[in-house]
Amino acid sequence: MLTYDDLARVKVDAPAHLRPGQRCSVIAVIPDAERRRFPSLELLPSGTVYFVEFEDGDALDVHERYLDPLGEPTQG
Repeated sequence: MLTYDDLARVKVDAPAHLRPGQRCSVIAVIPDAERRRFPSLELLPSGTVYFVEFEDGDALDVHERYLDPLGEPTQG
């Protein structure tokens, strides 16, 4: 399971709008139990949803099945 500030990569088989193959950072974690607070996430399958930010500053909600962890965050 990813946590805040973890680095990840969107899996290459993810839908195109999720930016397959791109690196991102986790900026929020929405566990399955808390998803009812976010009606826009109701259409996604059960599981954790991550709000991720890409290197260009864009951000998206991405279901856990489309993310691979990359390891330790880099220090800036």
